[in-house]
Amino acid sequence: MNLRYSLILSAALSSLMFSAVQAHHSFAAVYDASKPVRLVGKLVKVEWTNPHSYFHLEVKGKDGNVSTWACEGAGPGALSRRGFNKGDIKIGSTLIVDGYMAKAGGKLIDARRVTLPDGRVVSGGALGDGGPGEAAGARPAPR
Repeated sequence: MNLRYSLILSAALSSLMFSAVQAHHSFAAVYDASKPVRLVGKLVKVEWTNPHSYFHLEVKGKDGNVSTWACEGAGPGALSRRGFNKGDIKIGSTLIVDGYMAKAGGKLIDARRVTLPDGRVVSGGALGDGGPGEAAGARPAPR
């Protein structure tokens, strides 16, 4: 009975760990470092979750149409260590997000730098993910 219980528990834990690894990905697996983008928009949703947070912005395009973009950032713990806490932003606030487009297209970017409503600039990227680094002075050009 103990062996059976151990095998079931082991299988369940392995499944959970595989799911977590799948959710936490490298920059190069999803994003294109040759496609920088700057978004300026109104915050409409925040997902303060691990392993990545997501900020959803309504952005007005050059054609005047408004679309919603998802901006992926580091996890809450990493962001708070950089001085960026959930209470720093409110729905309806304007954020500036510099990042890189998803390889698959769509309205998803990797948020490397986030300019908060009070003017502070924080690193939004997940350190160690292989993406363009702040230390090298990488800052996406406005698009």
